[in-house]
Amino acid sequence: MEGLKKSSTFYRTITSAELTEEQIGFTHTMCGWVENIRDHGGVSFIDLRDFYGVSQAVMRDTKLLRGISREDCISVTGVIEARDEETYNPKIPTGTVELNCRSVKILGKVTKKLPFEIISSKEIREDVRLKYRFVDIRNRKVAANMVLRAKVISFLRSQMEELGFLEVQTPILCASSPEGARDFIVPSRRFKGKFYALPQAPQQYKQLLMAGGVDRYYQIAPCFRDEDSRADRSPGEFYQLDFEMAFASQEDVFAVGEKVLYSTFKKFAPDAAVTELPFPVISYAQAMLEYGTDKPDLRNPLKIIDLSEFFSRCSFAPFKGVTVRAVNVHSQMSKGFHEKMLAYAKSIGMGGLGYLEVAADLAYKGPIDKYIPEELKSELKELAGLSEGDTIFFIADTPDRAPVLAGKIRQELGERLDLIEKNAFRFCYVNDFPMFEEDEETGGIGFMHNPFCKPQGGLKALEGDPLSVLAWQYDIVCNGEELSSGAVRNNDPAVMERAFEIAGYTAEEVKSKFGALYTALKCGTPPHAGMAPGIERILMLLSGETSIREVVAFPMSASGQDLMCGAPCEVSEKQLREVHIKLR
Repeated sequence: MEGLKKSSTFYRTITSAELTEEQIGFTHTMCGWVENIRDHGGVSFIDLRDFYGVSQAVMRDTKLLRGISREDCISVTGVIEARDEETYNPKIPTGTVELNCRSVKILGKVTKKLPFEIISSKEIREDVRLKYRFVDIRNRKVAANMVLRAKVISFLRSQMEELGFLEVQTPILCASSPEGARDFIVPSRRFKGKFYALPQAPQQYKQLLMAGGVDRYYQIAPCFRDEDSRADRSPGEFYQLDFEMAFASQEDVFAVGEKVLYSTFKKFAPDAAVTELPFPVISYAQAMLEYGTDKPDLRNPLKIIDLSEFFSRCSFAPFKGVTVRAVNVHSQMSKGFHEKMLAYAKSIGMGGLGYLEVAADLAYKGPIDKYIPEELKSELKELAGLSEGDTIFFIADTPDRAPVLAGKIRQELGERLDLIEKNAFRFCYVNDFPMFEEDEETGGIGFMHNPFCKPQGGLKALEGDPLSVLAWQYDIVCNGEELSSGAVRNNDPAVMERAFEIAGYTAEEVKSKFGALYTALKCGTPPHAGMAPGIERILMLLSGETSIREVVAFPMSASGQDLMCGAPCEVSEKQLREVHIKLR
């Protein structure tokens, strides 16, 4: 594990990381686990694995091997020698030297059959890996992710401190508040019938720090949300690079966020292409139109266009009175390709997937061609930028569904046609989010993102149609992954009251649930803004892993269980009585 500090201890004088040709002739003691034993008839070899790598120990006295088996934890003492050139192992840094063993001690004996081979543990079922995570960590690839995490967090801290931010730890036990997800609640022993909550994010505390005069705050913040797992979301707990700035605008936050992320990705992915500064800024409306998602993957060069108005003038009935999106691809495709795309379209809830091919004479071929009047065909070429060899796909549905479906078709085309840029990290900001959205089930109005963000247009904007109000809300996105949400915060109590009133809260509820923040806004709180990039999502991208659980030392399962230690677990009746809880 390059870059980590090593030192001798009571048990050892050297590690694999320190074992070089400079040590030839010196006597050393090494500790680790027996990864492999090879018997070559009178001479035996052990591959000794420690946290830093693998070294070879040679045993010319076969008695030294007595009682030793694979994965035993041992110490070996001997002289460091040069290997014969024909036995060099170029696959490991220690491949030109070996320890000529004089003595062996068993420090930790394997008395139980291990559940899997260490070297192939990442191929084992996840539930088995998580139950025996303490064994899984011995896999060098798993351990490497832990080392990467430590180095990235250390680097992030250095970056924030260089930019003048002060690290402040905010409370873990706090009050429950409606911030978008379910709280984990903790019963109080001293205050019967009352509960703490674990913070979904340090949102209110960091705003209160701004009210208190702290100019630039940050923390590697633990966050807790009782929500379902996904590949890019860890159930239960996760960490953010949380920061907030006083007297700051959206652009000020952008400058800090992109500098830190650019530096981090350039350092830890030096061979990859990284979006140069400044990162592009895309409005929410533009993102939904051109990419069909507010998390656009800019490695995919394809863009979506709106053809709703055009098809309102055509005779194709399924495209009338609906939203029509299209994706143009410069590629010749087989009948089989179209059939596979149609199957995919149906799998995501589409009734079909129309298309047109542009022939050599710039004529169209496809099932929709006959429904397009001749006088409009040149207009379609102009609108969609069509040229010979293109294929244009059409997606038609309701105004809410069509953009999302088009986004999925865009991404599927990009992947099937191998258009996604390799070894690249493509960043952008997405801003100008709607402040409110309509609940599909209840028909009520709720916050689309953070309830504490500032509306564009201030209090006056909140007197009109709530669904037309834009917020000073923004996300930072990389390769289709949302790394962070952030906002310019509201610092006006009247705006706070009105915004929450629109979302269905009374003034008393606001004062009750957000009393400290509400009061702080009446005590001269400065304008402020911030964001909070997710540590695990950054690491998932940098490590090339497809699941967030691969970059967490002791992750929960997809169902939110600690399979290793057995959480959540039952507690005793005595413990329940102490916190005034009686189970039904």
